[in-house]
Amino acid sequence: MAARFPYTDLKDFLAALERAGELRRVSTPVDPTLEISEIVTRTVRADGPALLFERPTRGEMPVAINLFGTEKRMAMALGVEDLDEIGARIGDMLKPELPQGFSGMMGGLGKVMQLKSMPPKKVKTAPCQQVVYRGDDVDLNRLPGLQVWPGDGGIFHNFGLTHTKHPETGKRNLGLYRLQQHSHNTIGMHWQIHKNSTAHHAVAERLGQRLPVAIAIGADPVVAYSASAPLPADIDEYLFAGFLAGERVEMVDCLTVPLQVPAHAQIVLEGYIEPGERLPEGPFGDHTGFYTPVEPFPVMHIECMTMQRDPVYHSIVTSQPPQEDHGLGKATERIFAPLLRFLIPDIVDYDLPAAGVFHNCAIVSIRKRYPKHAQKVMNAIWGAHMMSLTKLIVIVDEDCDVHDYNEVAFRAFGNVDYARDLLLTEGPVDHLDHASYQQFWGGKAGIDATRKLPEEGYTRGWPEEMRMSPEVVSLVDKRWKEYGI
Repeated sequence: MAARFPYTDLKDFLAALERAGELRRVSTPVDPTLEISEIVTRTVRADGPALLFERPTRGEMPVAINLFGTEKRMAMALGVEDLDEIGARIGDMLKPELPQGFSGMMGGLGKVMQLKSMPPKKVKTAPCQQVVYRGDDVDLNRLPGLQVWPGDGGIFHNFGLTHTKHPETGKRNLGLYRLQQHSHNTIGMHWQIHKNSTAHHAVAERLGQRLPVAIAIGADPVVAYSASAPLPADIDEYLFAGFLAGERVEMVDCLTVPLQVPAHAQIVLEGYIEPGERLPEGPFGDHTGFYTPVEPFPVMHIECMTMQRDPVYHSIVTSQPPQEDHGLGKATERIFAPLLRFLIPDIVDYDLPAAGVFHNCAIVSIRKRYPKHAQKVMNAIWGAHMMSLTKLIVIVDEDCDVHDYNEVAFRAFGNVDYARDLLLTEGPVDHLDHASYQQFWGGKAGIDATRKLPEEGYTRGWPEEMRMSPEVVSLVDKRWKEYGI
């Protein structure tokens, strides 16, 4: 664990990773076109370290990657020993009980102090504006953007934190979207249909206005994670980052657009999107393991580029799992578990398998109390914010470890009569889903792998599972060395 948290910036986090033996520097020249991608993919699949490519053959700065590729590094990024610690903090704040007695009052005060630490803090000067390029001096080729797969449509910037404001309400949004470099000063904005930035852009187009945009690359790890978190639209990502870090995030006004960005980002791109303008974006080898097709998306015109002195460029590789984004997904799963249980109290625990790329499968355990309880939970999940995109839900009893896929498979394969225990429906699916016959919506399935009740029409008497007696288990534990096995 790093001695100091929160980290000042990306460089501070890289130093902490290096002290912990979790970072390797690559000093030999490496090509950001395909070569870095192949190196990173092999490293991730070997549970290898974060990487800092010090001499990319394109661009003017080193590339940091695979920072979040393991649960250990993800926990380091968020300043905890275990990701469930953050979920426990959120769960504690959601408890509705009123404080009782002096200790209860002090506990309530502690929660209030946590909340006070959350709003971002504006600063007048910032490291991210130490170097400034404007107008004709803007050149995206200074950045070592990656081409990850041979069929990609070109160079992409894969960890740019995109800032927009609702043109009417002024509500800020921070999102993480892939960015295709069209020219030295324009990039394509892959704003999927379900994202808040898409809604901001739609309002700006309706009003016939340019939409200001700012993109931060190389933020500190807490802000970087917060950009990926599936927060409801009314929760500011920087409030959430402040909660995670335990202190306010410093932000600075952009130089050319009415937006604020993290003061300690490595690089910031400032510009605008013209109403009605689209360019073909893609193909792109995404986290689904397939190329997404060429589609028209908005275009950002960059008028100003600012950066720290000696900046570090941050990116990520996307591919068929396992890949680095599994660490981000696992953090989201554990951090938001209490919130999901708060919305759906029937849930005991849940797991989003990496092979399900976050939205294809959810395994959920419940404390079953009445007939068709599992189907009730399935429908509740399909109505819960971004969980609505889940294509397959497997419901198991509370004594099943949802993180033990062998145990889950045993229940799903053996406890299900697929004529009665399979719920089929239709609903929204992820923008990137290639299997749905219509874009944006398709079929969903829920599997009830719980023990069946007589009230559900199961009249045979559910069999008892085999369990060794505790006395024999204890006996064998004590004598194990005697057996010489």
